[in-house]
Amino acid sequence: MSELTARDIMTADPVTIGPEASVTEAAHIMAERRVGALPVVEGAKLVGFVTEGDLIMQDAKVHFPTYLSLLGGYIFAPGAADRFESSLRKAVGATVADVMTTDPVTIAPEALITDVATLLVERDIARVPVVEGDRVIGIVSKSDIVRTLAG
Repeated sequence: MSELTARDIMTADPVTIGPEASVTEAAHIMAERRVGALPVVEGAKLVGFVTEGDLIMQDAKVHFPTYLSLLGGYIFAPGAADRFESSLRKAVGATVADVMTTDPVTIAPEALITDVATLLVERDIARVPVVEGDRVIGIVSKSDIVRTLAG
């Protein structure tokens, strides 16, 4: 397995979606194609990645950020305001652009499977787009790696 690359085990030519598509359209495509994520492209260029988790976020409760009131002012916990803003955007988002992850983690087709597996575990992600230049040519998921291990 150590000699295999992302190109060897990736799902090639994944179905993609545009950022202007509705969240409902993304959900329908994921359900029909039985996939858990869609690369978001403008033309052929990868601009984001939308997952089932991003779509589910629409139904999740948004929690107000942690803050401390001091001398009539508010001090937000580091990063809390940014997380709140992101959560709120995803909760009310109507388009894929509103809920997608921008600047997603990607790998090159030549990446070794051992490195890809390490990346998935360290980043706590289930799949990663395989990119050549700016163009998505595939996706490698944890399932792909498990299938490879099983032979």
